[in-house]
Amino acid sequence: MISRCRFLSTFSANSKRSSSASPTPSATLIGATKNAPNDDPHRQSYPFPHPGRLGGSMPETGLAHLVDSASTLSFCFHALKISAKLGLLNGGKQLHARVIMLGHCNLLSLQNQFLSVYVKCKEFNSVCKMFDEMPWKNVVSWNTLICGVVQGNCKSALVRLGFHYFGQMIKRMAPDCITLNALLRASVELSDLGIGRQLHCFILKSGFNSSCFLGSALVDSYAKFALVDEAQSAFDEVLSRDLVLWNVMVSCYALNGLQEKAFGVFKFMLLEGVKGDEFTFTSMISSCSVSGSCRLGKQIHCLIIRLSFDLDVLVSSAVVDMYSKNENIEDARNAFNGMPSKNRVSWTTMIVGYGQHGDGKEAMRLLREMIRVYTYPDELALASILSSCGNLSASSEVVQVHAYVVEHGFESFLSIANALISSYSKCGSIGSAFQSFISVADPNIISWTSLMGAYAFHGLSKKGIEVFEKMLSSNVRPDKVAFLAVLSACAHGGFILEGLHYFNLMINVYQIIPDSEHYTCIIDILGRAGFLDEAVNLLASLLVEPRSNTLVAFLGACKVHRNEGLARWASEKLFSMEPNEPGNYSLMSNMYASVGNWFDVARIRKMMRKMCDFKVPGCSWMEVAGKVHTFVSSDTTHPQTVQIYSMLDLLVRLMEEDGVSNMELGNELIPKEFVFISGC
Repeated sequence: MISRCRFLSTFSANSKRSSSASPTPSATLIGATKNAPNDDPHRQSYPFPHPGRLGGSMPETGLAHLVDSASTLSFCFHALKISAKLGLLNGGKQLHARVIMLGHCNLLSLQNQFLSVYVKCKEFNSVCKMFDEMPWKNVVSWNTLICGVVQGNCKSALVRLGFHYFGQMIKRMAPDCITLNALLRASVELSDLGIGRQLHCFILKSGFNSSCFLGSALVDSYAKFALVDEAQSAFDEVLSRDLVLWNVMVSCYALNGLQEKAFGVFKFMLLEGVKGDEFTFTSMISSCSVSGSCRLGKQIHCLIIRLSFDLDVLVSSAVVDMYSKNENIEDARNAFNGMPSKNRVSWTTMIVGYGQHGDGKEAMRLLREMIRVYTYPDELALASILSSCGNLSASSEVVQVHAYVVEHGFESFLSIANALISSYSKCGSIGSAFQSFISVADPNIISWTSLMGAYAFHGLSKKGIEVFEKMLSSNVRPDKVAFLAVLSACAHGGFILEGLHYFNLMINVYQIIPDSEHYTCIIDILGRAGFLDEAVNLLASLLVEPRSNTLVAFLGACKVHRNEGLARWASEKLFSMEPNEPGNYSLMSNMYASVGNWFDVARIRKMMRKMCDFKVPGCSWMEVAGKVHTFVSSDTTHPQTVQIYSMLDLLVRLMEEDGVSNMELGNELIPKEFVFISGC
C-alpha cells in the first residue's frame, strides 16, 4: 500500500520520527476495536498490531507508539477534518504518510477523510488515483469523490468525470439523495437539460421522488432552465413538503417573472399552515423587482413590516432593490435608512440603485459614508459606481474610484476593469480607457468589446477595427455585441467594404443570426455611402418588420443625400410605428428643409405639435472643477453667458481667419447655437 501512495509525495522525514512521549490511550476506541467482529473485512485489513507480535523487532519507542495507535487515529480524524476545512494540502499529505507508516492506510473511514482533504484542495488527480486503488468503498466514498468533482467546478471535463464515476457507482451500489442532489446541480452548471431529465427518471425509478430534499433540487434545476411546468410537476410529486421545498417553488416562479403564480404558491402555503421565513419573503419581494410592480411590492413590504421581517438584513436589502428597480429611488432610500443594521449587501444594493438611476454623485456620497462606517465595498459596488459616473461624464469621480480600486487591489477584477474602460471612454479620456485595457492580464470578450466601442464612440473607427482584428488573433470568439461594435465603427468611419466583410463573417463563419441592430448598422453603412437603393432592398428583404432605429438610420441617410422620395417612404412607416416620438418629426422636418420644401416643413411641424408632447431639448454637459455645466441650444441662463459668448465669438473669428468655413463647422455657426445653463 505504501508503494501505491507514492504519488502523494515522499514524507520520509516525518515518517522516520518516533514519538518520545505518548498520551493516554482512548479506552473507548480501544474497546470498540477489540469487540469488532472477526468476519469484518475492514477489521481484517487493518488490525491494530499486538505489542508482542512486533516486540522482538521493534525498539521500545515504536512499541509504545503502537500501543497508543487509538489516540493517534483519533488525532488523525480531527486533524484531517481541519485540513479539509482549511484546505491544508501539505498537512493532509503529512498525515497520510504517518498513517501509512502506522499500518492503518486501509482503514475505510480514514481513507474517506483523505479523499475529502484532496477534494477540498482541488487535487483531483490524486483523488481519482487513491479512489481507484481503494479495496473497499462505501456510499460515503463514492459521494466524496462525485460531489467533490462536480460541485463548484466550471470545467466541464471534471463535471463529466463525476458522471463517469456515477455510472460505475450504480453498478456496485445504490446512490443516495446526496449523490443525486450533487448531480442535479452539476447538470445545471453544464446547462445540459438532457442529463437533468435522465436524473429525474432515475429518481422516479429509485423511489426518491417523495423526498423533500431531492424534490427541492429538482424544482430548483427546472427553474434555472425556465421550465416552470416541469418544476411544478416535480413539486406535486412530493406529498409531505417542508418549508425549503415551498421556498424553492416560490423562488421558481419569482425567478421566471411569474408574479401571480408565485403569490398563488404563497397563498397555498399559508393555507397548508406553513409559515414563511426570510427566504420566502425575499423571493416574494424579488418577484416585484420589475418595472410596474411597485404597488404589489408595497403590499408585500407592509406584510414584511407587520411580521417583523424588516429586521432581517437580507429581506430589507431585497426591499431596497425592489424600489430602486421600480425607479422609486426615494422609497428605496427610506427603506435603506430605516434598516436597523446594514451589511455590505445593503450598502451595495443602495449604491447600485443610485447607479442605475443615473445619480453618480449620490452614489459617490454613499460610498464615502459606507467607508466611514468601516464597511468596505466589493467589486460589484465599485463597478456600479464607475458605470454611473461614466454615464454622467463625471471624470473626477471616476479617477477617485480608480485610485481606491488600485489602492485596495481590485484592479484584477474583470468587471471593474471593464467598467473603467467604459467610464473613461464616456468621460472623453480615451487614453485612460486604453491604459485600463492593457492593465488587464487576460481580457475577456467584454473587455475587447468595451475598447472597440470606446474607439467607435470617439470617431477612431480604424483603431476600433484594429482592436477587433487583434481580438480574433488572440483566439477570442466574438459574439453579437462584439460584431455590433465593429459594425458601428465601420458605419461611423465609412468603411463600407470592411463593414460588409464583417457582416458576412458573422453570418457565414460564426453562425450568428443578425438582429435589428446589426441590420441598422448595415443600413447606415450603405446609406452614408450613397447606396440608398441597396439599403431599400435590404430593408425589403428582412423577414421581420424593421425597427424604428433602423428606419431612423435610413432616414438620416436620405437627408444627407437629399432623396426626398425614399425619405417620405421611410417617414410614413416611422410615424405609424412611433406616432408620439418628436425626434422622428424633427428629422423629417430637417430633411424637407435641406431640399427647400418649406410647405412640408410647416406640415410636419404642425403634426409634431398635434401628436407629441413638449419636446425636451437635447443638451450636452462638461465637468469643470468638479461641477457639471449643461448647455442647450438658444439659451442664455448661465451666469457667465457674456464671457462665454465673448470667447465663442473670438474662436469664430480665429477660425474664419484660418479659412475654416461654415460647412466644416457643420453647416451652421456652432458657437451661436450653444450656450451654457446653470450647472448641476
